[in-house]
Amino acid sequence: MRVVGLTGGIASGKSIVSAMFRELGAPVIDADSVARDVVEPGTAGLLEVARRFPGVVDAIGRLDRAELGRRVFADPTERRALEAILHPRIREEVARRLEALDRAGATVALYDAALLIENGLHRGLDGVIVVSAPESVQRSRLAARDGLDEAAITARLAAQLPLADKRAHATWVVDNGGTLDETRAQVRRIWEEIRGSH
Repeated sequence: MRVVGLTGGIASGKSIVSAMFRELGAPVIDADSVARDVVEPGTAGLLEVARRFPGVVDAIGRLDRAELGRRVFADPTERRALEAILHPRIREEVARRLEALDRAGATVALYDAALLIENGLHRGLDGVIVVSAPESVQRSRLAARDGLDEAAITARLAAQLPLADKRAHATWVVDNGGTLDETRAQVRRIWEEIRGSH
């Protein structure tokens, strides 16, 4: 089974593109979803996070993401400590899900991860799809979606690898700066190409 990465910049529309691939029948493993699953109540991941970061589990045994976020995004050392707990578990769970798809007869799967390039996960994949949008579009989407001011938008954009750098690793680029129909047509063409080349 071939595995193709799907990534993009913040507010580039990666979630919309991922949903379009799903509509076409693509099996998609979403790194964000896996990251949530490995810290569900009762998991070893949540127990380890709770030990390392006291006070981040609420009264009903669920992870208080806002509190954890406040602590790890303000301190790179704390963020690395969290990543050391989560990343091996995420990798293990992604491998398990890919194996299940392979056993079920899938010939190709998409791995949807925002930090695919930054974390070097694109190496060893059978191609990378990068969802791209002009910075002006990213800025207006962030303002509308998250209610962020210019300074916060600039900080969020600066925290990620620039889209131009991500595009340099792309096998395919989805230009998501136009209409949904234009994006959907690109997604369909890319999916047909991926399925036709196995």
